[in-house]
Amino acid sequence: MRQFIVLGHDAPTTPDFSLDDLAGGAGRLDVLCRCVNSAFFLSHDIREDVRVHLVLRDEVTVRFEGADLRHLNPDERSTAALVRKALDQKGEAIGHMAVESSPGVHLSKRGFEPVLEDAARDGTVVQLHEDGDPVVDVEPPEDPVFVLSDHHDFGDDEAALLADAADERVRLGPELLHADHAITVAHNYLDTEGFTEY
Repeated sequence: MRQFIVLGHDAPTTPDFSLDDLAGGAGRLDVLCRCVNSAFFLSHDIREDVRVHLVLRDEVTVRFEGADLRHLNPDERSTAALVRKALDQKGEAIGHMAVESSPGVHLSKRGFEPVLEDAARDGTVVQLHEDGDPVVDVEPPEDPVFVLSDHHDFGDDEAALLADAADERVRLGPELLHADHAITVAHNYLDTEGFTEY
């Protein structure tokens, strides 16, 4: 299982946002939707061994399960519609117990710390960092958990939590990448067994 945790610092936590203004009025939800699409889509297929957690303002988490996903299309607007549908069901989520808003899409009232703790129990937490080890020098973990942020840097508390939980600290290349591009590069790294098999 490959997991991606993406923090959305300005993203909405209620469904009253316009699908026509994802980059502005919806707190850069467009960035998060691109991350979801990069995590799951192949050409004419979907990755079933992937789980994505969108942590919105450290208040709620929308979880996408590749094995169960339906109605996910490769455009930001339809992905945002799935997020909005999940947020519309927020009242049905009890504590940390999630509600399934559509097949493969779940919402829970959990922030970054409990999501990270749960994911760390299931896999190897990989912190993507510009000062990390070159990814080509790191053996690909079997069940990686990549943690990324939206257009903002990690806050101090988030960085501290991640530093404590991270099993690996790597950089994907010489240039800083957008989060959705980093997901694509991470997939390629894993698909090719650390860039050794093609």
